This record gives sequence, structure tokens and C-alpha cells, in this order.
Amino acid sequence: MRNLPVVNTGLIAVSRDCFPAELSRTRRIQVAAECAKAGIPVVELETVVENENDVVKALKEIAEKKINALCLYLGNFGPEGPTTLLAQKFGGPVMLAAAAEDSGKDLYAGRGDAYCGMLSASYNVGLRRLKVHLPSYPVGTPAEVAGMIRDFIPVARVSLGLRNLKVFSFGPRPHDFLTCHAPIQPLFDLGVEVMENSELDMYDLFQQKKGDARIKALAADMAKDLGRGNTYPELLEPLAQFELALLDYMEKNLGASSYAVFSNKCWPAFEKYFGFTPCYINGHLAQQGIPISCESDIYGALSEYVVTCATMLPPAILDINNTVPYDMIEEAKGQVRDYSPHDLWMGFHCGNTSSSCMATSMMKYQLIMHRMMEPDKEPNITRGTLEGRIKPGSVTIFRLQSTSDALLRAYVAEGEILDIDPKSFGSIAVFAVREMARFYRHVLLEKRFPHHTAVAFDHAGRALYDAMRLIGVHDVGFNQPRGMMYPTEHPF
Repeated sequence: MRNLPVVNTGLIAVSRDCFPAELSRTRRIQVAAECAKAGIPVVELETVVENENDVVKALKEIAEKKINALCLYLGNFGPEGPTTLLAQKFGGPVMLAAAAEDSGKDLYAGRGDAYCGMLSASYNVGLRRLKVHLPSYPVGTPAEVAGMIRDFIPVARVSLGLRNLKVFSFGPRPHDFLTCHAPIQPLFDLGVEVMENSELDMYDLFQQKKGDARIKALAADMAKDLGRGNTYPELLEPLAQFELALLDYMEKNLGASSYAVFSNKCWPAFEKYFGFTPCYINGHLAQQGIPISCESDIYGALSEYVVTCATMLPPAILDINNTVPYDMIEEAKGQVRDYSPHDLWMGFHCGNTSSSCMATSMMKYQLIMHRMMEPDKEPNITRGTLEGRIKPGSVTIFRLQSTSDALLRAYVAEGEILDIDPKSFGSIAVFAVREMARFYRHVLLEKRFPHHTAVAFDHAGRALYDAMRLIGVHDVGFNQPRGMMYPTEHPF
């Protein structure tokens, strides 16, 4: 999968000068050994930071080893000034972790007091107004610290991705989807670039690729991807032409950014001029690490990219769409298990989910658009969706969104897709999220989130929650368990 940062995590020890530096060095070596044992990629830095001059040496070593994420390890109490100065000068995503004591047999010469030192380091993080990642419990044995580094890597990937991301948007955000409108100022605050274009620009790019020598080979790859679902083989070359137009535009216009996503208006004018729906291409590019949101949903594309960074898996963007009828629940008791009917809902979109995320899939036409654009006719311009059941398994739903007054909010909830026939059209599945009804009322509705949600095909709640905290989003809603009331929940 392309279009994602490669995280090169450095492990550096700090040591307060009134403690033996060897204690921090030895403990750092032990952490690196545990990382190697567990297959966790980390680069051990030789510099031990005791003072400001060591910060300069450390920054040079960091640059030489091309480190872009850093674990600052308090092997002993640690010097809070140089520790946080290094975090500040480094500028990339930073995690703070501290050493637990080794043994009750060596609490004189071998005591490190890092538990205490972490308090001082944390205080100095505040003085310097830094954003650093603190694990849930940031003090541990070498094996436990190695686990913290493993969990930090996807968090760092999200941070690095966002600060080097550009959103290409084509077409105005539709009037009928005002929920797709949100201020873009917070994106610039995150370091995300936005380049907005018209649908006419998109059509011009498409026309320029007519006859491109690469079209036939890409269409053949699409045929392999679709397999038995390749019901409209004559449509693949126009779809390939469109994909090449987007990819070439991305390559030529990245500029100072390293990664990109698209936010494209996809109907109703699109079909009349292009002669197909772009849904399959949205999923095909998402499978390569380049998400495309529907309906010019800029924050939807951003949210898809965040879950891609967190999981390194193709994302999807779906409507949180409809309830599951009681008769369907009754028919599928075995699959529903102990979920409440109000834990269940259907995620749906026209046909934009990657084929690798589908249990069954076939290229079809978009039923709603067909009703509007080609009533009483054989489908023609509304073809190009990839429809079927989304595969069952673990999922996380996520959204990062600006409010109307330009404040960033997010939500994250883990759940699963059940192995139940949705009995409907589009890319669709029955989702189960614990306490969904309360989450829907007191987070999604109360905090004015749009209907689109980014779907990660894995449980990624920890990484997504931590990533939001690291980039400065502190209002992160989640599906609170029964007995844990939302601030606005009715007490009676």
C-alpha cells in the first residue's frame, strides 16, 4: 500500500547527571532487545542525553539515522529540561516512557526514580506547550516499554501523515448534503493542505487521458480485481481512464506535500458527462492507500486517511444508514448473539468499498441514481458501483470533523460486522456496536456529526484515540458502556 508514511522510530535514553548514566544506557539496551525479540522496528540511538550539549549531539544522530518518530526513555529520573528541549527541537511525534525498577535486591545503587522523573518531564512538557504521546501507563519493564513503542507506531504514522497531507477536492460541496460543509481552517492548523477544483477541471483531466497507452493494462488489472463480478467489461476502460486522470493529477500537484486524498462530487452531473458512476474507482484507489470520499466530503476523506494510517488497511466511507428490522434480527438470532436490537444498524454506500473488503461483490448500477436519471431505461450512465455484502469481522468507526465554529471533534467506536444478509443494495452490512443507541443520541446527534463514517476493518480504537490526543483533539467521543453516563444523558 502506497501513500503512507514509513515510521522510523528512534529509542533514546535520558539520564539526570546525579544518577549513573550507565543505568539509563543499560535499560535502553534491554528495551531494544525486547523490541527485537517481539519484531517491533526501532532504531537504538547511542547518545544518552544528560544536558543541553547532548541534545545537540542527539539531534545530529537523529538526522543521520533518519528518525521521524522518537521514544524518549527515562532510564532514570532524567533531566526534564534537556528531555523536553529535545522533544521540542525534534519536532516530530514523541512518546515519553519511563523505566520501572528492576529488582528489590538493588534499590541503592540501582534505583532509577523514573516514576518521579516522569512527573517533572510531564510538567515541563506543559511549560513548553508540547504535544507528546503518553501511554495509558507510561512506566514499565523493558518488555512493557517495548509494547508501548509498538502501540506508538500507528499513532506516529497518523501524525506524520496528517502533517504532510493534501486534500484534492473536485466540485462544490452539494447543497443537498450540507452535512458535508465544514470550515477548513482547522485543516491548515493541523498542517493539512487543501486544493479545491471544479467538476469542469475534473472533466478536462479525464478527456486529456483519452487514448492513454496505459488504459488497457489498468483495465485488465481491474478485470482481475473484479473476477466473476466483472459484469460490465466494456466499462473498465473508461474507468481506467478516470483513475489515471486522478493519479497523474495527484503526482503533478503534490507540491510540498507527500501524501494525498480526494474529496470528489460524484453526482448528479457527473454521470451525464462521464457516462458512469465513479464508485468502483473510489474503492480501487482506497485499496492502494489513496482514499476518495463521496459528495465532496473533505473531512470524510481526511477521516478515511487517518484510519488507513492507523491500520495500514483499505478504509471505507459509509453512511450510518438505517436500523435493522426486528424480523431480520429474529431470523438471525445465532449471528446476533447477545447484542441488543439497538446495538445494530446498517452501514451503506452506493458501491465504493474496496473489493478486498467485500464478502461478495459485483459491478452494478446505482439504483437511486437510475431512478432519477434513467427512469424506465436500461442502466447506462449509472453503472460503475461495486455492490454486495461487506465482509464480517472486526471494525472501528471513526470521524474527525470541524464544528461550524471551527473546533475539531472526533469519535471512535469499535464493533463488528455480523454475518447477516442485509437484503438490500449497495456496499452494505449489518454492524454491531455496543450501546450504539446511546452513542448515536449523545455523541453523533448531540455533537452534530455528519452521516458519513470512516470504517477501519480492524479494532483500532486505541491508536485512533491516542492519535487524536497527540494532534490536539481533546473532544473524542466513544460508545460509553452501560452505567457510564454521557453528560447530556437523561438521568431518569
